[in-house]
Amino acid sequence: MSLVRPYGDTRDDGAVQLSFTLPIAWSEAADEAARQLVAKMGFAEVSVVEGRAIAAGFSFFVVYARTPVAIDVSTIRAPSAARDALSMEQVDQLIAQRVGRKVKVVGACIGTDAHTVGIDAILNMKGYKGDYGLERYRGFEVFNLGSQISVEDLVRFAREREVDAILASQVVTQKGSDIANFTALAELLEAEHVRERLLLIAGGPRVTNLLAAELGYDAGFGRGTMPCDVATFIARGISDRQLG
Repeated sequence: MSLVRPYGDTRDDGAVQLSFTLPIAWSEAADEAARQLVAKMGFAEVSVVEGRAIAAGFSFFVVYARTPVAIDVSTIRAPSAARDALSMEQVDQLIAQRVGRKVKVVGACIGTDAHTVGIDAILNMKGYKGDYGLERYRGFEVFNLGSQISVEDLVRFAREREVDAILASQVVTQKGSDIANFTALAELLEAEHVRERLLLIAGGPRVTNLLAAELGYDAGFGRGTMPCDVATFIARGISDRQLG
């Protein structure tokens, strides 16, 4: 058993910080409403350390509290798609020896999402933090479609170009828009009978490999992902399918 609790001042003190907005005008009564709300969530020693108006009829709160709840981390199973990353030279060599051609990769921010920083960091030649993007690799042919690409256009492009891997990026998560778009993409690829012949990868700051698997993707890459992590996964995945 490896039980852990949130840490504030001392180990296992259960201290947490919460922040939220309530649709009420700020007042001392609003502070008390926020305190009672958090107490009803099961927290103890609740203290509202910040409460202020942020707009007409809306207030924002920062609350400190303690929880008695612990989690056994030894029971958690959430394997990462980023493992034992290869260098650019090793990836190129793997593709050359086991695939024998360039691997086609297309990436896009799907739906109405206009945030391209993440997908550009992975695909663009300059890469991120000194780690070159996939455009720099000899073994990849890369298509970066940019932002606000509909799932229909992305699937059409993938089918026409016979790509080996799709990187779908989502940053905006309001009202579950990321899940809806990721799901729509996976379902359309299935409907078009092209899903089985390519690797489908989800990316974004809220994405985990576990979430991606639940949505029917081959992998998910979130915060801290480097270009070499994605390049390694694609190279190994396509190589395994080639040999299989």
